[in-house]
Amino acid sequence: MRRILIGALLLLLANGQVSAQGAATEIDYDPAGEFNFVRVQFDTFGSGGGFRGFWGGGGGAWSIDFPDADTNFLRGVARLTNVKVMQEPIVLRFDDERIFNYPFLYMLEVGQQGGINMSPMEMENLREYLLRGGFLLIDDFWGTRQWDAFAASFSQVFPDREIVELRPEHEIFHSYYDLDGPMMIPALSRDDSRGEQDIHVASNHAILDDSGRVMVLINWNSDMGDGWEHTYHPYYPTRFANAAYQLGINYLIYAMTH
Repeated sequence: MRRILIGALLLLLANGQVSAQGAATEIDYDPAGEFNFVRVQFDTFGSGGGFRGFWGGGGGAWSIDFPDADTNFLRGVARLTNVKVMQEPIVLRFDDERIFNYPFLYMLEVGQQGGINMSPMEMENLREYLLRGGFLLIDDFWGTRQWDAFAASFSQVFPDREIVELRPEHEIFHSYYDLDGPMMIPALSRDDSRGEQDIHVASNHAILDDSGRVMVLINWNSDMGDGWEHTYHPYYPTRFANAAYQLGINYLIYAMTH
């Protein structure tokens, strides 16, 4: 994780937006690049456990927006930054030793079906990964019921660390783009005037290490994955797609430089 050159990541943007119209431009992928999108596969208490597919009959909450969100985010990172990206996103579980090869993990819908059901090995591996310097981005879960389900299961990973809210002045919102803080990014066919459940404002929360570094970033009441997935959808507003890339790239640059 530490081999990445910090200076090369912070070059200025050639263009500050990702257009939601038209086809993707040609991307110069690098099979040995600095960044690949790693989506976390997980079981929930309501899924019966052990199901590991994501095509055909669906694969549970973890596979929502896959693979379009993942591949589009890789394209966006390549177009808007100088980070060298790999072409094909991958899916790993927390108990897979390969997670230690990647500085950035992504998971979503962590409050569905009773919350995340992690084995002792998954919790141990995740804890070590984060304390070594890894970063986990959690996205797309809504309302107090889903928060409670997430917090009940995830608190077992770091029972001695509290979840804190990040204020708009936190450096993670200014690591690449200069943003005003969290933004509510809605799903397709929705707008940002109301949340999907009982909370109607987006917020970011975090679990910090002993030096104050964000190890886990929790994007609550916002759906960046839909912003990435529907980048080129004619009825998805460009401003939401742009916000999804700006937030996601800020989190990525923070992860790769801390």
